[in-house]
Parts: sequence; C-alpha cells; structure tokens
Amino acid sequence: MNNSTSAPGVYANGNDNKKFKGDRPPCSPSRVLHLRKIPNDVTEAEVISLGLPFGRVTNLLILKGKSQAFLEMASEEAAVTMVNYYTPVTPHLRSQPVYIQYSNHRELKTDNLPNQARAQAALQAISAAQPGSLALSGAPTNEGTVLSGQSPVLRIIIENLFYPVTLEVLHQIFSKFGTVLKIITFTKNNQFQALLQYADPVNAHYARMALDGQNIYNACCTLRIDFSKLTSLNVKYNNDKSRDFTRLDLPTGDGQPSLEPPMAAAFEIEYLHIMKKHPLWPSSSVAFLFSLAQGAPGIISSPYAGAAGFGPAIGFPQATGLSVSAVPGALGPLAIASSAVTGRMTIPGAGGIPGNSVLLVTNLNPDLITPHGLFILFGVYGDVHRVKIMFNKKENALVQMADANQAQLAMNHLSGQRLYGKVLRATLSKHQAVQLPREGQEDQGLTKDFSNSPLHRFKKPGSKNFQNIFPPSATLHLSNIPPSVTVDDLKNLFTDAGCSVKAFKFFQKDRKMALIQLGSVEEAIQALVELHNHDLGENHHLRVSFSKSTI
Repeated sequence: MNNSTSAPGVYANGNDNKKFKGDRPPCSPSRVLHLRKIPNDVTEAEVISLGLPFGRVTNLLILKGKSQAFLEMASEEAAVTMVNYYTPVTPHLRSQPVYIQYSNHRELKTDNLPNQARAQAALQAISAAQPGSLALSGAPTNEGTVLSGQSPVLRIIIENLFYPVTLEVLHQIFSKFGTVLKIITFTKNNQFQALLQYADPVNAHYARMALDGQNIYNACCTLRIDFSKLTSLNVKYNNDKSRDFTRLDLPTGDGQPSLEPPMAAAFEIEYLHIMKKHPLWPSSSVAFLFSLAQGAPGIISSPYAGAAGFGPAIGFPQATGLSVSAVPGALGPLAIASSAVTGRMTIPGAGGIPGNSVLLVTNLNPDLITPHGLFILFGVYGDVHRVKIMFNKKENALVQMADANQAQLAMNHLSGQRLYGKVLRATLSKHQAVQLPREGQEDQGLTKDFSNSPLHRFKKPGSKNFQNIFPPSATLHLSNIPPSVTVDDLKNLFTDAGCSVKAFKFFQKDRKMALIQLGSVEEAIQALVELHNHDLGENHHLRVSFSKSTI
C-alpha cells in the first residue's frame, strides 16, 4: 500500500477508497480524514463545517466525481475527537449520510493540483482576530465574514434548577463543540452560573448556537448562554467549583463538597414545597409530575431515575438527544455520557440495537494484552460480560458490555488512549454478541465469560459508582485500603508495576481511600489494569478508579 503524502497518490492508488467492511481494523489515527459518499453538489464550506466544531481545518481536497473528500485538521487530537464523535452519530450533508475514517496520509499536499481555488478560498476565510476560525457561507453569521472580536468565554446561567448540575456535566456537554480550557462555577442573584472558556471563539459560537435554550435534564435545568466580556479566565484552584484543564498542577484549595450548597438548596426547596402542599403524594410522583409540568425533554436523562426516596419509580421520559441542526453540516443528536448520570444514559442511535453492546477494540499490544486486562479496563465504564481476543490477529478484540449505553460510554472514554505503548481504538462492532468457543475448539484462553464476575462495578441500581465515572487521568483513586498498609507500601506497589509516582495522599477523613498521581495517563491506565483487585492482605482487595481530582 502506497503511503505517499502527495494528494494525487491518494486517488491514483486508491489507498483510502477501500470500504471498511465488518470488523476490519481502521487506519491508525491521522489528522487527515477520508470522507466517503459525499453528495455531488456539496460545497467546500459544507465539508469544512463537519470538522469546524472540533478544531481548525487546515486543508481540503474534494473529488466530486468519486463522491469523496479529504479533510486535514490542525492536530491529530482534533481528528481523533471528530472520528470518535461521528462513529456512533453518522453526519449528514444535504440529507445524505457521510462516512468518515482516518486516512493513510499524514498530511495533504494540494499545491499543484487543479481546481483547488474554491477549496483554498474557503480555507482562507480565517479570522484576523483569531487565527484558525473559519467563517462559512451558510453559517448563521454574516455571510463571508469572520467572528472578529468574539470572546472564547461563554457565560452560562442554569434556570429551573431542579437537579444539581456539576462542573463535570458542563464539561462533557460543551466539550462536544471543541476543547474546553477552563470552567468556573458560582452562584449570583440566586442563580447557578458558570464561565466556560474554549480554545477558539468559533467553538464558543457553535456551542452557544446549539445549546442556548436547551434543557440539560428532562424538563428542567435550562441553559441560557451568552458571550462573556472576559477574554480569558483566571483559575486558581482545581476542585468542584473551578477547573483549569491545562494546569493539572493547581492546588484544590479548601475542600469542596461534591454538591454545590446553593444547588442542593434549590433542589430541596422546590421538592419540599410541592411535598408540603401534597403530603400524601408519593415522592416519586412529585418528582415525575414536576418534570412533566416543566415541558421539554433534556440532553441527559434524569440523574435520579430510580434513586431511593426520590427518583420516579416509573422513570422520566428518555431524552431524545440534543438536535444540533443549526450547525452547518448537521451534527445530528448530541450524545452525552455524563459522570453525573446515576441511571441509564440516552445514547442516540444506540438504544434498542443489540449489536451496539459489542465493541471492536483494535491496535492492542498482542504481547501484553489479556482478556482479563480488557475486562478490568472497560469495566471502569460498564459491566463487561465477555471478551474475545482474535485467535489469528491478537491485536484485535471484541468486548461485550451489559448494554449499548455502557458500550458507548466505554468507547467515548477509551478510544484514542494509550495502553502498553499502543493507541487503542474502539468502534462499534457488527456482532450482536461474543460467541464462546465450541467444545473442543482451540482457543488458547482468548475468550472469557465474565457475566457472573464479582468485580462488576455497576450491578447495584443507584450505585455510587454511577456518579464516579471519569475519563482516564494520571491521578487514580484508591479505596479499600487496610489500616496496616502504609504510604510506602502503596508507592512501592505502583513503582514495581513500572509506574513513576509523582504524588500521594490519604484522605483525611477516611484512610481507607487515597489519591496517587502517576507520571502519565498511560501509566495510570496500565496501573489500573494490573493493580485493580490486587490483594493487600487482611481480606482487602485494592479498588482502583480514575479520579477527577489532582494532588
């Protein structure tokens, strides 16, 4: 296969034109993306708009005769984010589905190609005030102009605050439109508010356009969004009230409760007010009827569905997902996988399709990966039922989750992460279930059934584990530590596993728990895989999770 980076070679040799069939592994990540089945009458601006919410688009090549295009992003990170988003949510151009995968090419060289004038003209519509911000014809700004002077900081007000809204919820919602750098939350005029800073004003523009007026949860927690007069945020502490995602070294400041007091107060006052008027009503009915009285469905399902003493037993109507039809290129429903959601999460395009509970995991290290290791890693985001490492291609595996929601959550968090020196890729498989080997069939122990494993984190409805789902991070949360185990014991345990320990601290109020900060996210992932459920003695097995905190 020719890996030349010259654009003519892309088509002369057909390198990217082989359709991805079944569970064949896709190409390794590249900032150049290959788009198939684009409409013949599509414009350059429409193709660019597919990539714009995820970062700066640096080059474009359209071959309308072949219904294909190549889109070059400014960074591989932006391309990975874009592919991860569009894998479960197929984008459409002019009502026609478009398929996106990584190209074999590392960059596009189109300088000497004919008919590139229109593409280059579209790419050159770059903001003088903010390099890299493209203004697209058809976008809801002045046609042909750029977003000059616009702030990358959004001011967010949450109205009708029936459920607590955490910093993590805001981050996961708004990060769908670009890289979120900083968030500060506060209460002003008895309203929960936030300031959120993007890396690029154009991301702020599209986020506001798509999210303003939407409900976070069904029938409540309405987003009111405007641009802030600030152009940058100064974050001093990384905790539940503020976060600088570019500065992991910031202190936590004073310990912050996991629930904002004003948010909790607003949550309880409204509930108690209705209960006082109707003391004989079941609490579940109060919550459900209150939600129905408020109106529209939200981006995320109720975070308290089924919670003892409050959540409606009959359940909130499931969220339909956020429609982002206003964004050029039609992003389609917005999939939200929130750490704050304690019940089932609504995943557009996944609900009710059995096959979507099985993931194809590729680019694994065949010398080090095991079914148990994949069970532990993917088990952070759901209950893994079966794992199968391919007999003839051991860098590929199938992972069957308990349901489609958990499969989506695991894919969103783990695809693109490094494990044992390789960038792991996770996509939805065509298979509906992982088949166990027939009796007498050679398998080498590569297929395992974990359906009845005691290590499942999410077996109990309403488990606190639903509230503690976070992306992979260099800081790990440790729990179930016996009293006799010391700081040095734990440091040595992780050092012996090949990790560099940067910081460690026990929880002041509960010495059974601790935080340990390692040298990189990759080290932390490897440590979790190898040390979760490690026997510490005294009938205590170590519990390891990714943490949202830093030390």
